[in-house]
Parts: sequence; C-alpha cells; structure tokens
Amino acid sequence: MKIHVNWKQFGMLLAAGAVGGAVTLSAWLVALDQQWVRVGGQNIATGGQTLDSGYVGGNVVAEGELTVEQVVTKVNPAVVAITSTDNVRTIFGMMKQTGGGSGFIVRKDGLIVTNKHVVSSTTATYTVKLSTGKTYNATVTARDPGNDLALIKISASGLPVVELGDSSKVALGQKVVAIGNALGEYQNTVTTGIVSGLNRSITASSGNGSAEKLNGLIQTDAAINPGNSGGPLVNLLGQVIGINTAVDTSGQGVGFAIPINSVKSQIQIVSSGGEISRPKLGVRYIPVTPTFAQANSLSTTYGALVAHGSGYSDVAVETGGPADLAGIKEGDILLAINGEKIEGDNDLSAILQKYKPGDMVTIQLERNGATKTVRVRLGKI
Repeated sequence: MKIHVNWKQFGMLLAAGAVGGAVTLSAWLVALDQQWVRVGGQNIATGGQTLDSGYVGGNVVAEGELTVEQVVTKVNPAVVAITSTDNVRTIFGMMKQTGGGSGFIVRKDGLIVTNKHVVSSTTATYTVKLSTGKTYNATVTARDPGNDLALIKISASGLPVVELGDSSKVALGQKVVAIGNALGEYQNTVTTGIVSGLNRSITASSGNGSAEKLNGLIQTDAAINPGNSGGPLVNLLGQVIGINTAVDTSGQGVGFAIPINSVKSQIQIVSSGGEISRPKLGVRYIPVTPTFAQANSLSTTYGALVAHGSGYSDVAVETGGPADLAGIKEGDILLAINGEKIEGDNDLSAILQKYKPGDMVTIQLERNGATKTVRVRLGKI
C-alpha cells in the first residue's frame, strides 16, 4: 500500500541550529537555548502542598522557594557560553563560520550539558566561557543520537555546579527562569515566564537539513533568543528542570525545553566513562491520527505508518536494518510494541526509548487490512 502525503501541509518545523554567529533561521521557526525556574505556588519539597505565601524582595514566594534574584545568584555561576568555530566550503570558497550556544556545569571537573545541535559539527573547535570571563577549550564527550543532548568537557577543577531537579513535578503555570548566551553575544542573560504547556512533541530542524522528533517537552513563554540553546530551565528552588532547546517563531512566547529527568541517566552514563546509545528500528514513519486516517482512507486511527521521506534517499525502511530483517515494509502500519499501543504522545519514538539496543520486541502491525505480528531485535544508533 502506498500513501501519498502532502509534505507541505504535514507537520510543524522547528529550527534548532546554532550556526552563523548565533542561530540559523529556518523558514518559520528558530531553535535556541534558554532556562527556566519555579514550580508555580507549590513547594516540591513538601509533596506539592500549597503553602502560605510571604513577600520577599518584592516577589510573592511560597515557603522554601527563592526569589528570582536568589535563583539567579545560585545558578548563574554554573551557566556557560559556548562558541564554535569551523571552516566550511561555500560558493565563495572556504570561509570561517562561528556559532554560539549555552550550557551548564554538572560536575566540578568541567562536565557540561548542552544541546547536540550546539556542538553538532565534528570538525569545529569549541570554546567555553565561564560567567567569570575565563575561557577554556572544550571537547565533545558524547552526543545523544536520540535526543538533542550533548556533553562537553573542559580541563578545570572546583567549578560551581547546578542542582538537578525533578521534572516530573513540573506544574502548568509555575514560574520559570531562562538563562543563556542570548544572540551569541549577551552572556548570562536572564528571562522569566511560566510553564505554559507540558508533554509537547515537536520536529526540530537544525537549518542544515537535519531534523529530529523530540517528545515530552516542557513549553514556556519565557523569552528565548538565538544563542540560548543548551541553557538550563530552572524552578524557584534553583534546580534545573529542563534544557532549553527550541522556539516556534510563528507565535509569540512559545519555547520548549527537554525535561531533565529524560537525560539524567545519560549524564550518569557519561560521568561513569560510558557512551550514550539508543535503540534503532530502522524505519521512517508518520504518526496516524483520526484526521490523517480519514484523509488517507486508512482502516485504523492510530499507529505509525511506515513511509518514505520527502527526499530521494529518505527510504521508508533502512536496507539491512532491524525492521527490514524482520520483514516490515513500506505501507505497514505499526500498531503496538510488546502490547503497548502506539498512539498520541506515546508514539513509536517514545515507546522505543524504553528499550535498549539488542532487545527483542514483538511488533503488531497492519498490512493491506490484515493484522500480523513480527519479532524484531533492535539495533543501535
């Protein structure tokens, strides 16, 4: 079964690139960096119970929370500016290209968290500037193949570090603070806002042709600018709850951050000397929704339609990949993995991240109106 998709109408494109001085703009959206703070009028340390408020420094805060000024004092020393320098070939010959992003220190010996798109080039040189103004050369320690996460390292000791919070306790409407290297020029810029949405899914594009699906994101209206990518989103306890990643420029105040809980394990793996790996199925797909199913006369209103991309080389099923070896074909609609339904925010990508490379899974699919089951050993990316 072949499905013809109108690619101009399908999906939302977000930019997530930090090149050309700060960030490359796409047709509609820009990806950046930022940070955020607070848990809207609730005290996480006391189990989410709303406490009496008092006036501190002109701001209304709940017991146990800090003012924005106090949050900045606590977190700002561990927020860094990241600069990339690369030689690229253009129609005018070889030219030097610079980019800017942000990051935050998670280990006193110089381990820094940032976005993968900030340090995506394997030929660039990277420099980290601390809030004190001191600069270091940096090396990329790990890039997460399944998330917009990277870890870089500088040779230092005794550095200030951030405290990681619990993003599962983030509440809609809570106040947050974003800190970052705005426009690749204004280091440690601070903006504030609220959490305006939870569990968002976007397709982030770097402006150089690459794109990836990001799930479970925190949405905020805190002002985000090019160069903020990789900076922390902080609650009013002064804890990092997210990594600022992208903004939808077709609206106002629509930014996104990766929840910190989704990357804690990767940070620990790299801290222990390991490498980040993700499970691979080896398919391109379109999430099936009731609207999409009706428009394309599909017999099911959920699942993942295996389909080719818009480019000639964007094949539906990777030749020799796990899905190909299991007999999955273009036009198949994947319905469930190990009995877990592929639907809504719990899409194919989100479910796969619950497994490890080498795991054997059972996939239920629909092909030409008939349901069948296949066994797949997941690969590694």
